[in-house]
Amino acid sequence: MVTYVGRFAPSPTGALHFGSLVAALAGWLDAHAAGGRWLLRIEDLDTPRNRPGATEMILRTLDALGLHHDGDVRVQSLRTDGYRAALDALVADGHAYPCACTRTEISTAATRTGIDGPVYPGTCRNGLPPGRSARAWRVRVDDRAIGFDDRVRGRVVQHLASDVGDFVVHRADGICAYQLAVVVDDGDQGITDVVRGADLLDSTPRQLWLQQLLGLPVPRHAHLPLALNAQRQKLSKQTFAPALDLREVDAAVPWLRRALAFLGQPLPPIDAGRDELLAFAIDHWSIARVPPHDSVVDG
Repeated sequence: MVTYVGRFAPSPTGALHFGSLVAALAGWLDAHAAGGRWLLRIEDLDTPRNRPGATEMILRTLDALGLHHDGDVRVQSLRTDGYRAALDALVADGHAYPCACTRTEISTAATRTGIDGPVYPGTCRNGLPPGRSARAWRVRVDDRAIGFDDRVRGRVVQHLASDVGDFVVHRADGICAYQLAVVVDDGDQGITDVVRGADLLDSTPRQLWLQQLLGLPVPRHAHLPLALNAQRQKLSKQTFAPALDLREVDAAVPWLRRALAFLGQPLPPIDAGRDELLAFAIDHWSIARVPPHDSVVDG
């Protein structure tokens, strides 16, 4: 019986780059080393950022790398009813409320700064101000500490009230917020292990809070080091990270070797082909070897 279910959840905003490869490879190896399943989810709810053809490009790249997923590809935009049902449940139980505040109003009224900027001051917590209408929906937090043991980073603790404040679960543009969508999908897909980049480390306590409120299981987490450019910015589409170039025969092998080295894993013989390399990497995978610090990479 499969007891490990992992996932890779890219957004279709462009081609995969080296940072994407690190996350995909680590998750794929962790799942296969445990005899588990590795699912693919396309997180395309943020429609203004999506690029035509990006999903197909992602699928082709993963296939060329030999990182084949299990089961059908889940596409978030086809599953919005589930996110709405989760929001309705939060509202019905008094955990979520409508908010009329703009970003400017929040910035002006905030009395402290948290991990994502001004902490929401609770303006609409007890009802909308007279004459105002709802723009977004927020979930209530309290002042308890939310902690978890990350398989790479160790113990992580966050105080949602002071570090984040009541946070958005349904955006002003009508789109379900990432924090809510991801926990609904993880619960529905039976995800047991989340392996992803450390840029999402600060989001995890919010997701744990939502899982608690919705009665969803809590997966294990492993937050990987980030690949940085020369300016120490995370490789991303926003920082113009170059796409993986897999046009040449056997082009996957040097990319995979580079990602294994970044993850602190032993390398197979230099003449190993793609499939031999991946088999070697599964046999020798150890998340304990993954460095907990980010690193600058060339190119």
